[in-house]
Amino acid sequence: MDVIDSPKHGSIIYHPSILPRHRGASAINWTLIMGDKKAGFSVFWADDGLDTGPILLQKSCDVEPNDTVDALYNRFLFPEGIKAMVEAVQLIADGKAPRIPQPEEGATYEGIRRKEDAEISWDQPAEVLHNWIRGHDKVPGAWTEINGQMVTFYGSSLLNSSVPPGEPLEIKGAKKPGLVTKKGLVLFGNDGKALIVRNLQFEDGKMIPASQYFSAGETSVVELTAEEVKVAEIIKVIWAGILSNVPVIEDSTDFFKSGARSMDVVRLVEEIRQKCGGLQLQNEDVYMATKFEDFIQKVVGKLRGEDQEAELVVDYVSKEVNEMTVKMPYQCFINGQFTDADDGKTYDTINPTDGSTICKVSYASLVDVDKAVAAAKDAFENGEWGRMNARERGRLMYRLADLLEENQEELATIEALDSGAVYTLALKTHIGMSVQTFRYFAGWCDKIQGSTIPINQARPNRNLTFTKKEPLGVCAIIIPWNYPLMMLAWKSAACLAAGNTLVLKPAQVTPLTALKFAELSAKAGFPKGVINIIPGSGGIAGQRLSEHPDIRKLGFTGSTLIGKQIMKSCAVSNLKKVSLELGGKSPLIIFNDCELDKAVRMGMGAVFFNKGENCIAAGRLFVEESIHDEFVTKVVEEIKKMKIGDPLDRSTDHGPQNHKAHLEKLLQYCEAGVREGATLVYGGRQVQRPGFFMEPTVFTDVEDHMYLAKEESFGPIMVISKFQNGDIDGVLQRANNTEYGLASGVFTGDINKAMYVSEKLEAGTVFINTYNKTDVAAPFGGFKQSGFGKDLGEEALNEYLKTKTVTLEY
Repeated sequence: MDVIDSPKHGSIIYHPSILPRHRGASAINWTLIMGDKKAGFSVFWADDGLDTGPILLQKSCDVEPNDTVDALYNRFLFPEGIKAMVEAVQLIADGKAPRIPQPEEGATYEGIRRKEDAEISWDQPAEVLHNWIRGHDKVPGAWTEINGQMVTFYGSSLLNSSVPPGEPLEIKGAKKPGLVTKKGLVLFGNDGKALIVRNLQFEDGKMIPASQYFSAGETSVVELTAEEVKVAEIIKVIWAGILSNVPVIEDSTDFFKSGARSMDVVRLVEEIRQKCGGLQLQNEDVYMATKFEDFIQKVVGKLRGEDQEAELVVDYVSKEVNEMTVKMPYQCFINGQFTDADDGKTYDTINPTDGSTICKVSYASLVDVDKAVAAAKDAFENGEWGRMNARERGRLMYRLADLLEENQEELATIEALDSGAVYTLALKTHIGMSVQTFRYFAGWCDKIQGSTIPINQARPNRNLTFTKKEPLGVCAIIIPWNYPLMMLAWKSAACLAAGNTLVLKPAQVTPLTALKFAELSAKAGFPKGVINIIPGSGGIAGQRLSEHPDIRKLGFTGSTLIGKQIMKSCAVSNLKKVSLELGGKSPLIIFNDCELDKAVRMGMGAVFFNKGENCIAAGRLFVEESIHDEFVTKVVEEIKKMKIGDPLDRSTDHGPQNHKAHLEKLLQYCEAGVREGATLVYGGRQVQRPGFFMEPTVFTDVEDHMYLAKEESFGPIMVISKFQNGDIDGVLQRANNTEYGLASGVFTGDINKAMYVSEKLEAGTVFINTYNKTDVAAPFGGFKQSGFGKDLGEEALNEYLKTKTVTLEY
């Protein structure tokens, strides 16, 4: 590459706006102040200093509703800007760098913002007020006058939920008083809509949570213990090192009035962490306690865990349904608190029974994922959880299991609303097995142990070698939408029993029971940061989890395609441990010596259980030729008796498919079967009623080469192939002719045949004369492209543990 030097090539400049709009030093601020829908940056050829040089390249991104300057910078302007500068240099070196003149149309110039220019004008819509505040966050800070003094606002977001109760606060120039609530200060635009700010800063530089405006001066001074006095002395030395111009650090010494700047805040926080046993402060702690005496009081509060004593604030969506009031959290759960997504983004979660919106749910951003991982990491490395003995950990898990059981009717109702699960099935299986799983693994907490190993002695000395089972650290869990709470329990219970902390992403279409679980975990007493729930998309939140360098293990249940992508990302990032429970095409072989009525009943359950949205569903039935027709006839007779309807109706057998896109996929699956020549015996259509209902479906004459024989439907579609009488090895070869190996089954009255078939079937689970019989004590997982690793049973613990070998000489 040619060396880039200024005399030969000219200089290039990075500018944080899409030129010619927002030239000048405050470009990024004005992007937000003006409510631009796009932000971005330009790399241009140097000019005389007015940002008018020819454009070399530009890149842009969407501006989210609650983006701040920091959010835009961290998410896009900084990381993509570095890449763009490298790209620009390469273009110059290759002689391909363009020089595109800037148009003057639409050009603006914004100089450095001054504090006096940032006063808030109140007679405007809420969104305009929000844009003004976030555009001036952090410098110079949008301000107004309250009770005769200048107050600066930080951390604005649009309020999309109902206005919480609070105490009125008169604001000069505002037509409607603000409202001091537990969440912050609610402000109102002239359009009746609202926004909320998190923090306030006064003229003396002190910053407080907006929720504490009326109680800011009520804090009492606590007496320090001998150990706390030692910490205070260490911190005083750190202050003295930073404020070298101050002869003596006194209780009244103000950090910022003594000359400290923002970089000094970072130094203070990091130096305290290094010299005070890993004590983790936040930058805002410094801004909120600027005098030395107040700062020490805040530090002591942190040391005593008083910041963890705050009452859990939950902003519910409530619905009167199923003869009860169902209260559903809808925000991210990070570090023990429910909070909106960092950028304020939400999405609708849909009731599949009628297609209506249940509520809006926070849509986690990359920032939220990073916050959740940081909280989990801190809880593991520095928090109470990492120091807790195993028996106490088990006690918390037993308590959580009790709370799940106490709230089982509400949880089952939420599961029915959000996933379409039939209420009675949700009560018994979705919720019931979740309770059993937590109780089972709670019992394992104090039984995780290593072993003593005899080795060759290093004579004349002697050696002792033993192993220890240790937790991995922060684990990520990504679960599917078919059993939202049960899949959460299967993975997270083993993870927690092993002593790890976790960040869990529920399926985007079924987040509500996971968020209710988060509430119950807090009530059970789990320390902050141990359990974090981030609803959102797999492409954003899930991908970030698989790439995150601080995550040591990822457990995933879902499709084989996504599982492969996750495995690749985990390997490339930091070679994190992975367990995958993926797709299936589970064969069920029915021999002519079986108990036919039982085989019909169990075979229908193998396919239609939970609307066919079942990872171990029998994807293909092989029925021996001599009983084939009778079997099909009996199945159709039983299907006709099934009641399709509202999952909350106790007499319903078959509820709606989980979401619209899945229903459409199932209909296409049936069309493919008919097109290839399989016989559609029953169903294959959408039920003509509101919601996402599909008829239970039966196909026969399915040949081995057909799409139906190879691909999983994940729905209520029975795929039947016949096999010749007595051809055991032939049907085994056909049953194993798949890349999947999750589950399988056989019905026969001959125990020798049953054992032979079970030995030959290539699947992680084999059912004999039963189906769907899983238990919390029995390991569950697949072979081949159905994944690897186990849920449930003692083996599941090993997925979340590492083995350390210790050898000593004596």
